[in-house]
Amino acid sequence: MSTISKTAVTGMMPKALMIAAPRSGGGKTTVTLGLLAALREQGIRVRGAKTGPDYIDPAFHEAVTGQPSFNLDSWAMPSPVLEGLLSDALQDTDLLIVESAMGLFDGLMEPEGARGAPSDIAARFEIPVVLVLDVSGQGQSAGAVAHGFATLNAHVRIAGVILNQVASPRHLAMAAGAVQSAGLPVLGAFMRDKTLVLPERHLGLVQAREQSELQTVLRHLADRTVKALDMDVLLAVAKPLSVGSASPVVAMSPPGQRIALADDAAFSFFYGHIAQSWRQAGAEIVPFSPLADEAPDPSCDVCWLPGGYPELHAGVLSSARNFHHGLRKFAESRPVHGECGGFMVLGKALEDAQGILHPMADLLGHVTSFAKRKINLGYREAVLRASCALGEAGTRFRGHEFHYAQVTDLGSDQPLVNLFDGTGKELGPAGGQRGLVSGSYFHVMAEWEKQA
Repeated sequence: MSTISKTAVTGMMPKALMIAAPRSGGGKTTVTLGLLAALREQGIRVRGAKTGPDYIDPAFHEAVTGQPSFNLDSWAMPSPVLEGLLSDALQDTDLLIVESAMGLFDGLMEPEGARGAPSDIAARFEIPVVLVLDVSGQGQSAGAVAHGFATLNAHVRIAGVILNQVASPRHLAMAAGAVQSAGLPVLGAFMRDKTLVLPERHLGLVQAREQSELQTVLRHLADRTVKALDMDVLLAVAKPLSVGSASPVVAMSPPGQRIALADDAAFSFFYGHIAQSWRQAGAEIVPFSPLADEAPDPSCDVCWLPGGYPELHAGVLSSARNFHHGLRKFAESRPVHGECGGFMVLGKALEDAQGILHPMADLLGHVTSFAKRKINLGYREAVLRASCALGEAGTRFRGHEFHYAQVTDLGSDQPLVNLFDGTGKELGPAGGQRGLVSGSYFHVMAEWEKQA
């Protein structure tokens, strides 16, 4: 493997660049992982970040770099949270690589600059964008696509293009020539490689923690990246990133001093910036594994069950007697909250993909089904109807929903939140609350304010 010049990214001020594409599935993740792996191998202090609501890709960033990754969302996160996250990320870092979600300009229709689009982040913090173009099925038209992205928004700078899924040297010459004629540099190209496929399931890539061959894949990605791209030119695209001195990140107040957090392959959708907020506020996170039949530590004062894939482990979770007994005992005197997958496990039962009904914790009365699938996806704003582990009644949060399971029996619990979509449209009451136990399909990204 050839060496990479560290002088392109090291210096007095950390640098940043964004890897983006016209659409989902264009190759952003493999390009990002390859860059992160190649740069770390060369001793460059590199970190990853992800725009938008995504749990899975940041976990891959962390597996590559050994450093926490985080999310940046212009709709769900207030400006102080964005600035605080970036300020913290630049400590002891040479280069921050931000992987965009969806297409570069995809988001809500409004408000301008806070639509949840990756371009919002690029424009606000003046982060240069490297556009990954999947050129399968096109030749010179790649130039038109690149030109359109480069000129759509004067505040978003497309600094270069990486061609992906190139079929042949002739194909490369056609596409590269067209992009260069449009006034943009081509930083390299990846030829088609049918062997390079990251396994997927219904919510995205199979989690990093579940892939035993991940390190082998990452070494391959690093090698092909250095061979395919002009690394020194690409690194020169990165620009210093300065966000000033920011206050500690306060995305969400900690629900307790010692927080028992479910953490395993069934409960892994927990945002790093939320954990950072809690720790910076002085809280301690105590992980436990329901899949290993562990109960929340009784010394904790609150229990949090995040989202994940309980539907894939319903049988094991249903038979985890120590977990169920310990969770019920905990809930007698201390708050328990479940997000999405955690909400499903707090219910009476969960129906798996084969239609088998598995008894769950029965701390809330609803029944959920993964057999009767219906996708629920989008930004959400939630206002607490009553005080609970999340906060006081009237507190407003922003976040999202992303699940295929649905509630087939509402039960008789009180709803937890009043829910709105990203446009402000009222979606009605959602979730459930009974005593000290609460939960919903809603994933919190940031606390905003308490309504009057």
